[in-house]
Amino acid sequence: MYVDSHAHLTSDALFPHLSQILDRAEAAGVEAIVNICTDQVSLDRAFAVKRKSPHLFFTASTTPHDVEAEGESFFPLVAEAARGGKLVAIGETGLDFHYEYSPKELQKKYLSKYFSLSIETQLPIVFHCREAFQDLFEIADREYRGRPALLHCFTGSLEEAKGVLDRGWYLSLSGIVTFAKSESLREVARYVPLDRLLIETDAPYLAPQSRRGKINEPAWLVETAHMVAQAKGIAVEQLAQATCENAYSFFSFSKHLGNV
Repeated sequence: MYVDSHAHLTSDALFPHLSQILDRAEAAGVEAIVNICTDQVSLDRAFAVKRKSPHLFFTASTTPHDVEAEGESFFPLVAEAARGGKLVAIGETGLDFHYEYSPKELQKKYLSKYFSLSIETQLPIVFHCREAFQDLFEIADREYRGRPALLHCFTGSLEEAKGVLDRGWYLSLSGIVTFAKSESLREVARYVPLDRLLIETDAPYLAPQSRRGKINEPAWLVETAHMVAQAKGIAVEQLAQATCENAYSFFSFSKHLGNV
């Protein structure tokens, strides 16, 4: 069995087909999915489907891309959901200096706001980080030291992975690890201890190698699991068990069953 630790099921691309997507995920052995809500629409949809889908769990925050456009309006909704016990984590928040769709300083401001909310509500953080690890580490060391976090869809260097692990955080790998040119990421997969590793689809994005260019979905997590297991030289069943246990521990699923 598998846990998809990061998917956008209530996004426009997937939500109209949610029932079929969940059926295919179950058939593929995906027993739980963490759905990432990044705006009011995706969060409202999450509340609507939770009662029918007890093995869906939810996080929320504005992405670093969107804090300029939506940060101010969405933050109070995230805070209300977090304080009401409706979320298993805060995120995906973080920094993205590759595209810089929102100004760097504004990204940092909202990262700090979400740190404060995480500390207040005792919920872990899910990070997005691209070409901004030094700044992320510096801010986290100052404002979030020793607290739980997950670096989702990791695409950084081995040294940056070491920085993640040195802070006691988890690291998640997506379908990118299956791409032909991702040998450096497979090196990271080999390095990361099993007890700090999660896997994800980031659906509808980043479909694995055999389905590149298609809309991704949780059922395709299996291909990523096989590649990570191969890179680590272990059985996929061992990889599946460890990443499931890590997800259940990090997100405290049992504590949140029945919420929303």
